[in-house]
Amino acid sequence: MANKTRSGQTPARTRRLTGMLKKIRLFATDVDGVLTDSGLYYSDSGEQTKRFNVWDGLGLVLLKHAGLVTVIITMDDTPLVKIRSAKLGITELHQGVKDKLAVLHELASKYGIQLEEIAYVGDDVPDLPALRAVGFSAAPANAREPVRKKVRYVCKAKGGEGAVREVADLILAAQGLSPAFLIEQAKAGRGSRS
Repeated sequence: MANKTRSGQTPARTRRLTGMLKKIRLFATDVDGVLTDSGLYYSDSGEQTKRFNVWDGLGLVLLKHAGLVTVIITMDDTPLVKIRSAKLGITELHQGVKDKLAVLHELASKYGIQLEEIAYVGDDVPDLPALRAVGFSAAPANAREPVRKKVRYVCKAKGGEGAVREVADLILAAQGLSPAFLIEQAKAGRGSRS
């Protein structure tokens, strides 16, 4: 029986994942079920709201400070996601998307990177083509079963409860960057390493 780390990973699998994560230059995520808890909330007047997690938001900001391209790709088209993206400084927002893999191909071409240099977090069947194509794929703990079976990494956290931050922390650790260092760099006005 292979030795396992505290996270339940074998050392060989941990090394493989770290190797993949070191190469990541673009981080993309779905919204509903990943950045949110999958719930749709309505006010008495019928206005729709979504619940976002601040840990996930900071994870995206940290990745951006580390020099990664940060991307949100969603089938939905709502002002709420535009507001959240703007607050996080994410300019690569793609809403109303039916073919997420096509968007990833366009972004890879735009930024001169390979699909294996992309990490993507998704939770449901429409995410599968993108998840299969990228270098590192992940899903929240409560993602749909077909997705959990296909990704390289299933988070301990659920969607809207820190799954994106969990993956961001893995990428940063593999690339030798600490969140505290990145925050200090940003405060000092030194920006990203890119």
